[in-house]
Amino acid sequence: MSELTHVLRHVVPLEDPNALVGYATGDDAAVYRVAADRAVVVTADFFTPIVDDPYDFGRIAAANALSDIYAMGARPLFVLNLVGFPRTLLSSGILEEILRGGSDVAREAGVPTLGGHTIDDAEPKYGLVAIGEVDPARIVTNDGARPGDALVLTKPIGSGIIATAIKQGAAPPDVVAAAVEVMATLNRAAAQAMANAGVSAATDVTGFGLLGHLHKMLHASGVSGRINAADVPLMSGARELAVAGHVPGGTERNLADLEASLDFADSVDETTRVLLGDAQTSGGMLMSVPPEGLGALLGELEGNVPAIALVGEVTAGVAGRITVV
Repeated sequence: MSELTHVLRHVVPLEDPNALVGYATGDDAAVYRVAADRAVVVTADFFTPIVDDPYDFGRIAAANALSDIYAMGARPLFVLNLVGFPRTLLSSGILEEILRGGSDVAREAGVPTLGGHTIDDAEPKYGLVAIGEVDPARIVTNDGARPGDALVLTKPIGSGIIATAIKQGAAPPDVVAAAVEVMATLNRAAAQAMANAGVSAATDVTGFGLLGHLHKMLHASGVSGRINAADVPLMSGARELAVAGHVPGGTERNLADLEASLDFADSVDETTRVLLGDAQTSGGMLMSVPPEGLGALLGELEGNVPAIALVGEVTAGVAGRITVV
């Protein structure tokens, strides 16, 4: 029994035919049918600052929360703010900038911010409850990957390492600026492309890293997969910072948790392994797409996402097993 499964063992699911997606499959958001052709999609996500600039922190946190809606193939409707902030700093203007950043990204997504909840907290935290809608027949989940599908990634990885370097005062300004823009980019275009192309399965890449989220998708689908490490795009400066030792604890835990499910080729060096397991914030979409839909997907993505990378393929085999070459 995994640690998370142990913690959730008392959360007994209520049998409800309208509850279409819950936590059992590890999908990105909950889905509840309200009509034959309409379901609501709900998610919540918040975290502590990963960059120094409060406005950028707000942008990143909002894009990260909305990503869970997009990963389900849904359209966001509105958001609510979730805030933990020290009362003693309310007059500093920091919280105002965080909320301005979040509001700007919500506005970019075309959705209103309709309220939220704030608590007095010694350590700042910010995120969103995001509400969306989708036709139940068009939900994209993480359990439909099939052998022969291509694996497509839409953002470079390495944000966890860069965020750790920021905290340690070691991240060059140009590296930080580039990473911020990637993390603050909405996954809206990727979601639209995958809906039009008919992908088999999808997830966004966040705290469990590329390998962790791929493992969840493969395990839920009952299949294995292969990653071509050289084809995985990296954020500028991420490899150099990883070599210098700026590796977050979450990244190390990701690799430890996946150890029994990973087969690394001898040619895959330790730094590359760390990068593939790096805990991401507001990462890209990882899509499993059948060969007949790949061309259409790549065409839809062209010029609309930070990266377009064919990073591997789905294979038959032990559920959740990943070979990295």
